[in-house]
Amino acid sequence: MANHWTLGCDAADPQALAAFWALALGYAPEPGFDEPDNASIIDPAGIGPAIGFLLVPEPKTAKNRMHIDVRVSGEPPWDMPERESLIRAKVAELVGAGATEVRSEHYDETLGHVVMLDPEGNEFCVA
Repeated sequence: MANHWTLGCDAADPQALAAFWALALGYAPEPGFDEPDNASIIDPAGIGPAIGFLLVPEPKTAKNRMHIDVRVSGEPPWDMPERESLIRAKVAELVGAGATEVRSEHYDETLGHVVMLDPEGNEFCVA
């Protein structure tokens, strides 16, 4: 049996970053973690791990060693035009929430994923 775990993240603004990632992942705020120096979000279905955000004084200085892939297109096999439409819609939603689109990665003529930065500059992908 796997252990329960939480992904811990450093943040300049824990509440704002938690709100962004709750939108990105379809998560909800975790009750009891709503102070200025910490926030936590949870999967409402109880399947995915919790994600905690802690206030740190130093800014991000280098590329992430790990990152989140937001998988909006479900599991294969895919209808490729529909998959691209889902990816593009999520990218637009996240840009509207403060993310930055960095680049699109293609495999031959097919969109593979879009590399993005969250509002604090952390890299992630939408696929």
